[in-house]
Amino acid sequence: MDRGCSRELDSSDSDLFLETAVGKSMMPTNRDGDMLLVGRRRTMSNSVLYMSMSLDGYIAGPNDRPGNPGGDDFMRLHEWYGFQAPPPNTKGTRWGGYFMEEIRATGAVLAGRRTVEQVDHWGGNHHGVPIFVPSHRRPAEAAAKYPLVTYVNDGIESAMAQAKIAAGDRNVMVHGAYTAQKALEAGVLDELQIHQIPVLFGAGLRLFEILSRRIQLEIAKVIDTPEATHIRYRVIR
Repeated sequence: MDRGCSRELDSSDSDLFLETAVGKSMMPTNRDGDMLLVGRRRTMSNSVLYMSMSLDGYIAGPNDRPGNPGGDDFMRLHEWYGFQAPPPNTKGTRWGGYFMEEIRATGAVLAGRRTVEQVDHWGGNHHGVPIFVPSHRRPAEAAAKYPLVTYVNDGIESAMAQAKIAAGDRNVMVHGAYTAQKALEAGVLDELQIHQIPVLFGAGLRLFEILSRRIQLEIAKVIDTPEATHIRYRVIR
């Protein structure tokens, strides 16, 4: 495969429509300047984990803590977005623009407590949608000032159910390694959008450090670019 251009592969070409949300000026092109038209399957509301990950499975570097969210050199995993301002309420460039539009099209966010507390709940605003945080502990005091943030203390299944109701016919965006693992184990995570970055971190926080059982996936779509390989997985149940 020529790594100088982007290639998009889908496991099925049924019920596809042309991606127009990012606008012509932001749509990815090949080396000849030809626009790459992207197909996407229309589906019911799904829960989707979005995660950038190193080749050796790390989603955060060493020293991941409040004040240093994501750990040392964390942005190496996210440079491909081409953020125009600090995320999440910003735009990206080329494929980063495409995926940022996909994220902004989600109708709710389900995120782990450690994730939200490290970034102060994104100031209560993650592209203007409700944010649900599964946790068995009392909400952080800071959360009280954010009306879109809801702590759910009766399990991941309940948190996901509430997020899907809030999202309506739109997808639910899932954040956080531990939360993703628990959602997979509970059978409430539908898809994984993994952005695999050509780097070996060697240390930090891995996405799937511990799972209680084997979980089968199928590849739904692959978008291959020089900066990252974007792989969409569906959970097989």
